[in-house]
Amino acid sequence: MNKQVNVLVVDDQLRARQSLKALLATWPLIGETKEATNGQEAIQRIEQIQPDLVLMDVRMPVMDGLQATRHIKRHWPQIKVIVLSVSEDYQMDAVAAGADAFMSKSESPESVLDTIAQVLNN
Repeated sequence: MNKQVNVLVVDDQLRARQSLKALLATWPLIGETKEATNGQEAIQRIEQIQPDLVLMDVRMPVMDGLQATRHIKRHWPQIKVIVLSVSEDYQMDAVAAGADAFMSKSESPESVLDTIAQVLNN
């Protein structure tokens, strides 16, 4: 993939969003990175900015990441969604919701970037 990728980071924890944004800022492939604090806000942001990639937390208030992923993939199937969670228990649910990949939040920064690259190249 040669064009810059616009990303939406969705997590109810400010520190998690900031950490992902800081990691993404180190990668020249990444263009704009926007934020949302829950699934409902993510859907509203997607309508406005049409990102190429969404990094989606599972457990959030208002609308969780699995519900939001199902909605995103139904309405914008071209948008890649990577679901992140502290618990591996959500992996099958994330895939069933249509996620392009699942990652544990404990993964190394290199592993996160590798997974993003794999998803974007598929």
